[in-house]
Amino acid sequence: MLPISSRVSIPLQEIQLQAVRSQGAGGQNVNKVSTAVHLFFDIRASSLPEVYKERLLNKKDRRISPGGIVIIKSQEARTQETNREKALNRLKELIKEVMQVRKSRRATSPTRGSKERRLQAKDTRSKTKKFRRRPGMDD
Repeated sequence: MLPISSRVSIPLQEIQLQAVRSQGAGGQNVNKVSTAVHLFFDIRASSLPEVYKERLLNKKDRRISPGGIVIIKSQEARTQETNREKALNRLKELIKEVMQVRKSRRATSPTRGSKERRLQAKDTRSKTKKFRRRPGMDD
């Protein structure tokens, strides 16, 4: 089980892990050892509560495919076990992000000070532009 919170956890059978060879520099180790891990998690087929499923599917994240599958790649570490743990932690963080309820924004009016600062800035800018003009008859 992958514990997400005190009440929510995901059985490891729902998470598919695949070991592949890492990309990039690393010498001969890269060519012979599969240390990178690709994690696949099907949101729709999971045992997560429906609320979390909906939030995950509506989330705009490049790790979530249009088919509703979370794909996480981990290849930073030199060992497969460390990359596996990092991938599982990223999945956990993604689900925790969705679990948090955002406070709705309450509209407020600008303060007196902010209005005065805005008008002062407009006046300063106006004077700067005024002095760029060619002098006329009234100047």
